[in-house]
Amino acid sequence: MPELQRLRADHAPAVLAFELANRAYFAASVTDRGDGYFERFTDRYEALLAEQAAGICAFHVLVDEDGSVLGRFNLFDLVEGGSADLGYRVAEHVAGQGLATAAVEELCRLAATRHGLRTLRAATSDANIASQKVLAKAGFVPVGRALPSEIGGRQGTWYERALTPAD
Repeated sequence: MPELQRLRADHAPAVLAFELANRAYFAASVTDRGDGYFERFTDRYEALLAEQAAGICAFHVLVDEDGSVLGRFNLFDLVEGGSADLGYRVAEHVAGQGLATAAVEELCRLAATRHGLRTLRAATSDANIASQKVLAKAGFVPVGRALPSEIGGRQGTWYERALTPAD
């Protein structure tokens, strides 16, 4: 059974393999990270770990039994006792199996219990129907339009979910 784990330094090779294997798949619905991302992956990864250590963000990976990464599930711009933005992506070969929804639901519980958050927001492009379904199943509701500058140059919608300590 896949497990949602807090991002650690030793996840780096599996995260890189995940990003490379799914690059074209992700680019179909979100802006491609570009060659520079992969060329400077180690520096970027270390920066993410530093942001997490500072409490600004909380990064997670969905790890399969064999140690491979099946998805990334992240909380950005944490405001203690307040809110954060959610971002996620899952591998093409496991899309549509309910893993993204289960991981988002688990991250909602962690956001409330571990981080004391009351609200999560997420934006998705209008074309990303799968992401819209994940958010709806996980209890998010549309709250307004997302600017193209907020979601990689595409039109979209912001979603929000209120959290309680019972989440």
